Amino acid sequence: MPGIEDWLNRPLDIVQGLFDITDKSWSDKVTDYYTKKLQDKDSLEWVPSLNHRSLHLLKPNTMVRFRCMIQDMYDPEFYLGGYEVVDKTTGQAMMKSGKFQDLAECSQNQKLNLQSPKNITLDRQTFYCVPVPAETDWVKQAFSEHCRHQTSEPSTSQGSRVKRALEVDDTALPSTQSKSTDQSGTQESDVPMDTVTGDENQSEKRTRRSEGSGQESVTSVDLNYPLPDEKGPACMVKVYDHFDTFRVNDVVEFIGILSVDPELANLPGHAQNGEASSDMEGVDEFMAEQTAHSPPPSLVPRLHAIISHKLQHNNPLVPVNFNTEQGKTLMQSVMSEAGTIRDQLRFVLQQLLFGDALAADYLLLNLVSSVYARRDVTALGKFSLNLIGCAEPGFSQSLHSVLSQLLTKSHHLPLSLKNMNKLRLTPKKDYTANRLKSGILQLSDKTHLVLDETALQPGQLDTNGVQNLTAIGNAISWQKIDYDFEFHKTEFMTNIVFVITSEGKSLLPNDCQVAIQRSTSSKSIADIQMSIQSLISSGSINLNQIRTYLGIIPFIDYSLSDEMSKVVEQDFVDARKSDPGKMTQEDFHSLLVTARLLSISMGQASLTRDAWGRAKRMEQERKTRLKQAISTSQP
Repeated sequence: MPGIEDWLNRPLDIVQGLFDITDKSWSDKVTDYYTKKLQDKDSLEWVPSLNHRSLHLLKPNTMVRFRCMIQDMYDPEFYLGGYEVVDKTTGQAMMKSGKFQDLAECSQNQKLNLQSPKNITLDRQTFYCVPVPAETDWVKQAFSEHCRHQTSEPSTSQGSRVKRALEVDDTALPSTQSKSTDQSGTQESDVPMDTVTGDENQSEKRTRRSEGSGQESVTSVDLNYPLPDEKGPACMVKVYDHFDTFRVNDVVEFIGILSVDPELANLPGHAQNGEASSDMEGVDEFMAEQTAHSPPPSLVPRLHAIISHKLQHNNPLVPVNFNTEQGKTLMQSVMSEAGTIRDQLRFVLQQLLFGDALAADYLLLNLVSSVYARRDVTALGKFSLNLIGCAEPGFSQSLHSVLSQLLTKSHHLPLSLKNMNKLRLTPKKDYTANRLKSGILQLSDKTHLVLDETALQPGQLDTNGVQNLTAIGNAISWQKIDYDFEFHKTEFMTNIVFVITSEGKSLLPNDCQVAIQRSTSSKSIADIQMSIQSLISSGSINLNQIRTYLGIIPFIDYSLSDEMSKVVEQDFVDARKSDPGKMTQEDFHSLLVTARLLSISMGQASLTRDAWGRAKRMEQERKTRLKQAISTSQP
């Protein structure tokens, strides 16, 4: 039985050991093998994480994992899934697996037989993946603490072997420019191959020279992060099965084999001296695509996925699967203690909102909201909140600072004139490089976005600014974003939770407006921050309890009983009879949403009469306050 050194540090040996050319589903054995190895949490924690360990400290061709968002999907590529090697001395042939690797490898006394009829051509899908956008610092720290990877320096010696690209390239390129194998099976003697030994070969010299002296070429690579100043590695993940189950913007943890061979940096279309060949037609377009799709592996490593887990959330305090015994137990525990935890959270939010209890109630509902279904064009469960009366400088940043300590994904976006006119909010297809250029609104589900409307100054929005404002409005209203594919727009569904801070009524659409009323004893922004941090550091507020609560509550399966359905319907009829203007269809829908969120925030899976009555009182007070705020603000 292989030990941890084998399955963790020599996975390709495991793959080759299970390889069977006659068994078309042999790769399932590899997946099953590693699924069993990693089914317990302790074993998984031994797998190094690309998110939390520097790439230069990871050994090539070892098992790694990567928690990421799929930013783009490239066209499928063909590769040699199985290839024949021949012993130069004895002439004995054997088959080797090409799956889960980029380069075909054989020892010094072997050669590749690319004309063998036994060679197998397969296809795989490549995803361009980035760290989860807007992931908060406490989440990264918590995941990092659960990594038990070895801290020893990796060995750079990989033994003597011959390497050759496994990808099948249909484009006819000069042999000095490409090492990609073609489907006709080029003779071994026709294409030169590098032999890597203990001595430094010419290929390695070229790579080191380019990485040492040509720093500009590396740093100029656009990693295509949705958010500016994002940290962490990008990665090209190669997936071999179930391609159609993945979507752009999915959050996934991939576990597979790391590939960072310098040979991958030798881009097709470049001569040996690193200069683009001049005899190729459309070289600019070709090189733009190659630069985007074949970035230096020292900057963008490759990961060959063996196992993948699509993540409903990225909360390290909550089990990945709620259907497990551990998940069910935690869910029941949080629901039973929801009242106590909710009071702690409400108290923190009340301090943050200048002592306003009503505004704290509505902000709490916003934090637990999430789209749970769609009916035609309507996204059910969304609850965008506009906080009115946020003129004090620094309030929006303070709000985001506190929320980022509670939530797993949060980002602050000032809606300044410069940002609206200059930033790219919606993704756009770059046909020259054949990739999707990201935008700020390309975020994964349940990301909280704080929109600071107080940063908007007088001025003129240009065409890009108007498009950006429209994109934000559509995302808030319909939870959809139109990706720009130049000749057409394509709708992508999203699930972003919006909080809009403004001095008066927001220019943007929203589901709920709350005018903040300061208490007579309200403090300054700086004093509020100090007070909240003091509560946290003293232990009066249990952060991990609140974080777990916010990770569990949105997943409560809520329902409306027949009895309460009749109560709700009768209340609507009675309200319409007394004054139709005070209870429109939109008012009734808002009341139902408020009641639902209030129920699940208290850990209740169904609506009760008490919760319904409380929701009606909250809505009545909110409308009365909003009416007064609007009337006093008008000249």
